Amino acid sequence: MKLTHRMALIALALSLTFSATQAQTPAAAPGTDVYHVLFAKAAPGQAAALAKELQQVDPKDPMGSHFLLLRHQWGDDWDYCLIQHLGTKASVDVTNAIPNPPPTMAWHTDSYASGPSWGELTKAMMPAASDGKSSSVYVVAVHRAIPGHRGPLEKLLKEPNPNAKTPISTVVFTHLEGGPWNFVELDRYNSWQDLATDAAARVNDPGWSAVRDHSAFHHDTLADRIVPK
Repeated sequence: MKLTHRMALIALALSLTFSATQAQTPAAAPGTDVYHVLFAKAAPGQAAALAKELQQVDPKDPMGSHFLLLRHQWGDDWDYCLIQHLGTKASVDVTNAIPNPPPTMAWHTDSYASGPSWGELTKAMMPAASDGKSSSVYVVAVHRAIPGHRGPLEKLLKEPNPNAKTPISTVVFTHLEGGPWNFVELDRYNSWQDLATDAAARVNDPGWSAVRDHSAFHHDTLADRIVPK
């Protein structure tokens, strides 16, 4: 994956937990790796072209294939969320080339975040479907904590929800540099039916108000997976 909008990393204080509901209760995985998180809105008429562009792999990048590409269904204004694994370190290279790509993006935001190993992320977010096609559905939640509440919000997002009615795999990415958010939480459901079942059963879930006690703003978006298929 080619990155044309990288920014300098000032600190790599990595902190991430992978968790799941009581139906799936693996031990929490510490944050070890750096990820590039991109939210992008396609220019008018360029949605298909942008999806193709985001899937282009730099042949010189040994981890070029390490990325998850999600497509908006309902929610926030972005069209695609690209989460690219960069390894345990990230750097910025200056070249003399002036990029002049086609105007496929109306806007985009780039951020660096800490996350789990690529193996842990793949296990949680990208299981292979039996028919070779992804049937998973994702909730992409972006949070910024109320001043002084970052710790409690992080703890809450990383804890399995005891009231969940279907299996949910959760990964929380912690901001390092970039956008105006502290955490991106990915919840993966095995199917749209699982999402509907869980949502219908948790109308009065106390977790709803608990998040609002600590989150200054949040955007929740439903998405499906383009890559890996």
